Amino acid sequence: MTKPSVLFVCVHNAGRSQMAAGWLRHLAGDAIEVRSAGTAPADQVNPAAVDAMAEVGVDLTTAQPARLTDESAAGSDVIVTMGCGDECPYFPGKRYEDWQLDDPAGLDLDAVRPIRDEIRRRVEKLIAELID
Repeated sequence: MTKPSVLFVCVHNAGRSQMAAGWLRHLAGDAIEVRSAGTAPADQVNPAAVDAMAEVGVDLTTAQPARLTDESAAGSDVIVTMGCGDECPYFPGKRYEDWQLDDPAGLDLDAVRPIRDEIRRRVEKLIAELID
């Protein structure tokens, strides 16, 4: 069996999708290919998201927001969208999940922590479904 590939998509690729990708890399190691992208990428990852993840041992300091491309979506088995609504593309034959999560943009570290923890719970469930 080939390694499953997961793409996390949000608008700015600066908060939720970066935290989800960080969690998936941290928890699944090399068992799952991880991608993240945004429909309108920001200039940098949200500093509060970077700090929140650093608290739990996940380093996002080198992460950079990336633009969503048809190629990255087409090459993914699972596409997890987070608040991009109609801007998120649809590719037939892909497994889609839409995670309704608060946007950490403009929030302080105390407000970002519960979002981080909820993303971890969802990533753990996703890993359990993808890896036997």
